[in-house]
Order: sequence, then structure tokens, then C-alpha cells
Amino acid sequence: MKRHNLYAALLLAAFGYGCAQGPSASKPTTDVAKLSEAAPKYAETITAADLSKHLHIIASDEYEGRNTGEKGQKMAAEYIAREFREDGLTGPVKANSANPYYQTFDLQKSAWGEGHISIGTEKYLMMQDFFPFGSSPFTTEQSVEAVYVADAAQLAGKDANGKLVVTMLTPAEMQTKMRGFGAAAEQAGAKGVVYVLGAEEYRGMAERFSHRLSQPSLSQMGSNNSSRPATIFATPTVGAAILGTTPEQLQRNASTIAFKPASDIRILMSRTSEPLPTENVLGFVEGTDKKDEVVIVTAHYDHVGVDESLEGDKIYNGANDDGSGTVAVIELAEAFAQAKKDGYGPRRSVLFMTVTAEEKGLLGSEYYSENPIFPLENTVANVNIDMIGRMDYEHEKTNDSNYIYVIGADKLSSELHQINEEMNQKYVNLKLDYTFNDENDPNRFYYRSDHYNFAKNGIPIVFYFNGVHDDYHQPGDEADKIIYESAEKVSRLAFHVTWELANRENRIVVDSNKK
Repeated sequence: MKRHNLYAALLLAAFGYGCAQGPSASKPTTDVAKLSEAAPKYAETITAADLSKHLHIIASDEYEGRNTGEKGQKMAAEYIAREFREDGLTGPVKANSANPYYQTFDLQKSAWGEGHISIGTEKYLMMQDFFPFGSSPFTTEQSVEAVYVADAAQLAGKDANGKLVVTMLTPAEMQTKMRGFGAAAEQAGAKGVVYVLGAEEYRGMAERFSHRLSQPSLSQMGSNNSSRPATIFATPTVGAAILGTTPEQLQRNASTIAFKPASDIRILMSRTSEPLPTENVLGFVEGTDKKDEVVIVTAHYDHVGVDESLEGDKIYNGANDDGSGTVAVIELAEAFAQAKKDGYGPRRSVLFMTVTAEEKGLLGSEYYSENPIFPLENTVANVNIDMIGRMDYEHEKTNDSNYIYVIGADKLSSELHQINEEMNQKYVNLKLDYTFNDENDPNRFYYRSDHYNFAKNGIPIVFYFNGVHDDYHQPGDEADKIIYESAEKVSRLAFHVTWELANRENRIVVDSNKK
């Protein structure tokens, strides 16, 4: 009898012990308080050492600057997908995908081909006597009339529809005149704008942009901007020939004389195009009781590749831009995946996405926003990390790396701004700098990283950014220059904000409409 009672007692004790155990993968908790209490444990798995380990790989010379569509970008995609898979994230891409971690698509790769401006028997060559920017409505040789205007205000009184608008451009006018002139010319229906530079200015600008112009440009497949006016920078010789005068008279009398343009102007600025396959890399942690709602964490993993025209270091490693954000996403993904294994998985689903072709015009995130794996109406917020772990010019003055620029958190949701402030105060204690969140800031960073493709669809975003330094878009942007302790703190802030967004009872509200 005593033995039976002892056996029963042991069974009850064992049962009671089992009931007292915490959550598990098969029986996760959805208790907000328990999830909040567990957050620091998983945030601490995001370490400076791990960020450094990943970044010294994907920002190494072996990855050749991760230029979109090229070998290094493909290597980085494989590395990120392998990390997601090994950490236990699932690949959410089901349709037409050989690899469920890849959202594969084609971009349109275009390059300048043959080009010239013919005036009578004279022929002026593209990339030698003039160079183009942007699109071309002259993909076949076409005749065009020219009209001269001194400034944008004169366009209103000119018949510029379908014509080539010619104007002088001094060094002092490079930024101010061009900004309004091109828009005015387009509104007037011009087919192209020729900015005539001084001989020295033309030579300097041609040297500065020759490498860029020789590189292909990328766009979404099927995009066609040939209806926009051509932008052409020309020597005084070309400008004078178009206007039927001499370079000396053109520069001497640009604001006073009425020129009589040549009557036989023909222009060719051809472009060649081909498809370029690339991919966004996606890792998914499915939520529990609110799994149909999704928080998306992003960084772009592409950079600008190799410049063979340089002497010495030719590789743009892109450690800060945006290898730093990429490895932060890898670390956040690992932390959330481990939490899910332990029974502390997020209530809402979290999609970790490193996007391609940001450097080519936010094309990877644009593609996702137009072809989402999860409905945009179910997307709660986007946390975007683009350049962390360096100091910008302003903070270098005081050697202060304990800061981060926060952009966009209050634009669509006052709650997101509040969450970011609270998580920072509770866990991280970075200086949150809102300088670039000002709608009047001329840098317009809010419009210049991948979060914007979510924001323009009404999805609240927060963007973490360390600002610009001397190595920005230079071969010197290397992994050894990252301050990993700073990158760790920003990554942990992004983790805590994502954790809160994924686990709070109510989805954050969209209640702001700030610019």
C-alpha cells in the first residue's frame, strides 16, 4: 500500500513538474508579459563578434562588391540563404521558385550604344563631343528642330514642343538651373535638352562621369522612359553648331543674342537592352495566434561592384553600405528563429528580407512591393537597416559613435515612433538623432532607401542610418572600419522594436500623414 502511494505521488510530482515547464516549440506562449520578459535573452545573441564574422565574409574582396546580377551578388545571396536555412527559418517563396528563399526576377539591363549629332556634313560623337544622361527618345536617328533659351522662364514664351531646347550652363548653375530647367522643358513637351558647358567644365564633367556612363543601367522589365526629354551635355563647339554660330559668339552673347539654329540637325542615341536575373533573399518565421499579420525587416545586400579604371584598390566592398545592415538582418533572423524553437516565437509572422538592386534605384524592394509574397494589407510595419556602425562627419568631430539617425518612424504611425523611443530607453540607450527626419532636410534620405517602397503603400516604417562619411561609395568602405559595438547596439534596438511590433496585442495604427 505504501509503495503504491509513493508511486502515485511520484507520478503526480512528475506531472506537476512537466506542467510547470516553460513554453516549447510544440506549445509556444502567446502571453505578452512572458514574451516581453524573454526578449533580452534573445537580443543578447546579437553580438559584435557575430556581426563582424558575417561582414568580413560578405564584404571581402572575394565577393567583388556584390554588384547586382553579377558573381559577388549571387555569392552573397547564397550565403544569406544558407544562414537562414541553417538557423531554422523557412523559405516562403513557393510559386515558380527552385529555391524557396529566393524571390527571383529579371531586371532590364541597358547600355549606351552608337550615338552622334549630325549637323549638315559634320558629325559629333557621343561620349566624345557630348554625353547623355537618363533615357533617350532618339534610339533611331531622327531629325529635330532646335530652340535656344537663356533660362527656364523663357520656355513659356517659346514653342518647344517636340524640339531640342539648348541653353548655356555655367559652373554656378550646375545644381540650381538644372533642377527646374529639366522639369520645365518636359512640361513644354521638349524632346531633349542640351546643356552647353565651357570647354574646361565639359572636360572635367566628362572625366568625372565617363566610368558611370560606360556602365549599364538597370530598371524594371518593361519600363520605358523614352517619352521623357533627353538630357545632353555638350561642348561649346557642338552647342554653337546647333545654334548656327561660333563658340566665341555663343559664350559672349548667350543672354542677349537671338540665334538662328541649324536646319538639318539629326540625333542618334541608341541603347541596347537585355534581361538580368537577380533575387531578393527571404527567410520567414511564422507567427502563432496572429500569424496572418507580418512584420518585415529589410536591408539591401547589393553594392556597386568593381571599377577596373581605378589604380590600386578597385573593389567597392560596401561593408557599411549595406553589408552592415545585411548582417544585422541575419543576426535578428537567427535570434527570432531561436526564440521560436524555445517556445517564444512571435505572435505575428516576421519576414527577414535582404533585397537586391537598391543601388540601382530601390529596384529589389520595389519588385517585392509590386509582387508581395504576403499581402501588403497584412503587413504591419517595415524595419529597415541601411548603414550602421560608422560615424558620419558630424559625429566624428566628437568621436561619438553612440548614436543612430532615426528616419520615418513618425511619418505614418505615432505608435511606431513611441515604440522606438521606449525600446531604446528601456534596453539600448543610444542617442536617437532626428536630423534627417526633417521634411525640409535637403538630403531626402526618407526617399532614398528600401523602406520607401513600403511607406508609399501606407505601411509604417522605421529606418536606421549612421550618416555619410568619406568612404561612402568608395573602395575604402571596408569591414575593418566598422565599429561593431555600435552596430551591435543598433541591431539590438532593431530587434526590440521588431519584437514589440510582432508581439503586442494590437497592430500599430496608421494615424499620421507627415512628409
